[in-house]
Amino acid sequence: MQETDWHKADILAALKKKKISMAGLSREHGLSDGTLLNALNRDWPRGELIIANAIGVSPQEIWPSRHYEKDGSPKNRVIRKPI
Repeated sequence: MQETDWHKADILAALKKKKISMAGLSREHGLSDGTLLNALNRDWPRGELIIANAIGVSPQEIWPSRHYEKDGSPKNRVIRKPI
């Protein structure tokens, strides 16, 4: 398990390498252009899953601090609205 979360710039770069913009990804999922940017700054399980799926990794790999307790046990997280 990775210890630290990916840097925001690394997440955006991973999307850019796949020729995906954050605004375009937001629109593709019926959201306003800047909505997915919220997932870069705070917990939002649905947004994290959308971004991770676009990159091709799990949300746990990008944001381990949001998914695991300090002792390594998983946090209980719920996606209220499916993607």
